[in-house]
Amino acid sequence: MFSSQSRLRHAVADTFAMVVYCSVVNMLIEIFLSGMTFEQSLSSRLVAIPVNIIIAWPYGFYRDAFIRQARRLSPASWMRNLADILAYVTFQSPVYVAILLTVGADWQQIIAAVSSNIVLSMMMGAVYGYFLDYCRRLFKVSYQQAKA
Repeated sequence: MFSSQSRLRHAVADTFAMVVYCSVVNMLIEIFLSGMTFEQSLSSRLVAIPVNIIIAWPYGFYRDAFIRQARRLSPASWMRNLADILAYVTFQSPVYVAILLTVGADWQQIIAAVSSNIVLSMMMGAVYGYFLDYCRRLFKVSYQQAKA
């Protein structure tokens, strides 16, 4: 059940990575770039935790599919980074809009936060990919399981 091939271990690693990464990075974006108050951002991050728990494992599979396709096109590391960026932006942006709507952010704040997030995703998506891989190693998820 808890072997390196375990789906539960894989789900826990992906969930841990998403909750930690999104909490830290998005709080910084919300406060310093989009002008949200600390209280609004904290509310947003608290709402995001259960959302991140629900979407973490599906996102891991979604991202892995992008990585597999990128490897088929080119073994270059820039292709892997591009796949991470595309997976992150296309999956996370709609989720982020929904979270911000839920906590009462106005459209100007939402546009600022999501636009900033998309621009920063040029770095964040690839960085998150490396962080996710690190967490998978930390939780001893086998590489074969992560590829499945």
